[in-house]
Amino acid sequence: MTLPGSGKIWGINGPILTVHTGSQFCLGERVAARGLPGEIISLSPGVAVVQSFESTAGLRPGDEVLGLGAPIAVRLRPGIVGNIFDGIMRPLGGDSPEEFYVKMLVKPGQTIAPGDVFAAVQETPVIIFKAMAPPGVAGLVKAAAPDGRYNADAALVTLACGRELSLTQTWPIRSPRPVAARLPATQMLTTGQRVIDSLFPVAKGGTAAIPGGFGTGKTMTQHQLAKYCDADLIIYIGCGERGNEMTEVLEDFSRLVDPRSGQPLLARTVLVANTSDMPVAAREASIYTGVTLAECYRDMGYHVALFADSTSRWAEALREISGRLGEIPAEEGYPAYLATRLAAFYGRAGHVKNLNGSEGSITIIGAVSPQGADFTEPVTQHTKRFVRTFWALDKRLAYARHYPAIDWMQSYSIGCQLHPAARRLLAVLHEENSLLEVAKLMGQDGLTTLQKQLLDAARRIREGFLQQNAYDVADTYTPVAVQVEMMERLLKPLEVSFLRGDKV
Repeated sequence: MTLPGSGKIWGINGPILTVHTGSQFCLGERVAARGLPGEIISLSPGVAVVQSFESTAGLRPGDEVLGLGAPIAVRLRPGIVGNIFDGIMRPLGGDSPEEFYVKMLVKPGQTIAPGDVFAAVQETPVIIFKAMAPPGVAGLVKAAAPDGRYNADAALVTLACGRELSLTQTWPIRSPRPVAARLPATQMLTTGQRVIDSLFPVAKGGTAAIPGGFGTGKTMTQHQLAKYCDADLIIYIGCGERGNEMTEVLEDFSRLVDPRSGQPLLARTVLVANTSDMPVAAREASIYTGVTLAECYRDMGYHVALFADSTSRWAEALREISGRLGEIPAEEGYPAYLATRLAAFYGRAGHVKNLNGSEGSITIIGAVSPQGADFTEPVTQHTKRFVRTFWALDKRLAYARHYPAIDWMQSYSIGCQLHPAARRLLAVLHEENSLLEVAKLMGQDGLTTLQKQLLDAARRIREGFLQQNAYDVADTYTPVAVQVEMMERLLKPLEVSFLRGDKV
């Protein structure tokens, strides 16, 4: 879809521009005004409504708007991993290399199908960028360049049809990349966090939400997961959060060593930053930029974990843009299409078979920041509809310095099989919750010996197993096998009583 020619601005409302196109058939999706990138979000005969990704200060009615003839897209090429970008993928860090050493994987006479890998670049010490034929492109290789150093836009393969292939693909961020098949997400994404891996695991290709009020540890929990999960690649989206938090991620990941590879964590991380002082339109686009990058590396056969911090700030950007457009608001002022947008975002997760036959996955983990820790607000409630793992952070646990402050009474996980010891441990914690209510009414003397024993075991479980010190070298990461042994030892005193036939 293209916007023919250009148009004139005749209305400015914050980041929203109204453009008179002078055409009955203006069907563009991306424009630029005075060099400012933007996107068409509404069309009617002769009029286009544009959201600008930069401040519109200084623009005046009558300024020209130029249609670029393409939807907003990102350039998928080597140099992405280890860098930080803004919400529409403009680099915020150092410049990426102009040339890369390319290992060619095809020769003249071979046939290429969509998704086939024709060249490889060692992007970082742990990530190989695999240049693939774009979806819908196939044919006989007429010419192929030799191994060597090339610019990302240099033609490496020429097909018989005349199409040239380079290291770079351009893909619209709002369109999911195609796959051959979707597979069941059954393999656990191990994180080394005991309360998550043992009680509320998330699958590779699954979806999870971390809701919690201010100070309950959403960002800290996401940082821990990003540092220690066994994904091949991390995409971390700072969506409307404070700038110091993104600075902390950038500094920590540059300094910390990946226990799997011995390389800095940044060598398998991409940062997409759109902090609270950046334009709201770019914030709305940032999660689509991040998930498009994730799909690119998934198509190469990698398992990708994507962290969005937070989807509440993203929803607030939707609400502001909707208000500027004069749309009829739904609950709490959010647009009526909030649930649809959340579903489309989380729907891009999954464990898939790619077009080239490899398997990859995207695991999406989104933080939610409900005001006053009110889980009944729209963003949290709609998110619960679309995620299969829910890690509810509790402010009482956080204030008691119990971290991670994941409430075992409200949290759940669907799809991953729990170890039998984990099921027994959860039963003990739920029984403790009931016994505490009884103890409040009757006092400790009103409890049986086994009930007192169970309460003591539950206390040891909470303090010795569920709590985990992120700043302690020995405690910050626990292998799954060690987690199972810890649970069995904590439950052993109770097992003896149950074998005797005692009842709680």
